[in-house]
Amino acid sequence: MFSLKFKNFTQFTFIYFLVLAIDILVKLYGPIEYRYFSKPFLIPLLLLYYYHNKETHNKRGQLWVFLALTSFLIGDILIINHLNQVSLAASLLFFTLGKLFFSLKFIHKEDFNVVRLIPFSILLFAYIFLLVGFVYQDLNVFFSAAIFSFFFTLVIFQFAFLRKGVYSSRSYYYVFFGVLLFLVSESIMAIKTFKQNIPYQDFLVMLAYGSSIYLITMGIVFEKDAVGDNEKMT
Repeated sequence: MFSLKFKNFTQFTFIYFLVLAIDILVKLYGPIEYRYFSKPFLIPLLLLYYYHNKETHNKRGQLWVFLALTSFLIGDILIINHLNQVSLAASLLFFTLGKLFFSLKFIHKEDFNVVRLIPFSILLFAYIFLLVGFVYQDLNVFFSAAIFSFFFTLVIFQFAFLRKGVYSSRSYYYVFFGVLLFLVSESIMAIKTFKQNIPYQDFLVMLAYGSSIYLITMGIVFEKDAVGDNEKMT
């Protein structure tokens, strides 16, 4: 049965990255109109996999995941025509909502080490500050929207970082590196949209973005893994 593929991690991973590869090829070599058929398949695949493998007891957490992925799906469709200012602004809004919903999913009630968070937050804030400073003069009417969006990038990164020790190492690193790749994708997209072209930008944006959403979703699925005693926070 087709649905069984959504219970098999290896089969699903192959299918997902095959679809991602097709979308990248369409983006690089096909007319922009074809993207409306190739790109929207990625998020629904993740939604189906998550639906078949989600935890059953955390209904609120499930809601945040579904809302986050749905927001990213809408943002994906809107940003295809990113040269249109209305589409670009709307896509920024939905990507920001997606980051907000993922942040709500990552919130937990366990104690965490604030001291460990401070240097990480400073480093991340410095990076975002430099990135915004680099594209600042070209943001124009998108300045407020960009600042708001990058603020939630900072938020989701911090909450992803604070998952360490609460969930298994596999769950933590999948989510953390997924968020890291999302930042890479977002950074390249910001530079190419508002500042200048960079080598292999379209390929890098889609590879980093598609991989990031995959890793984040898989990391959430892996929250069901047991946490070893050596992974517990003191």
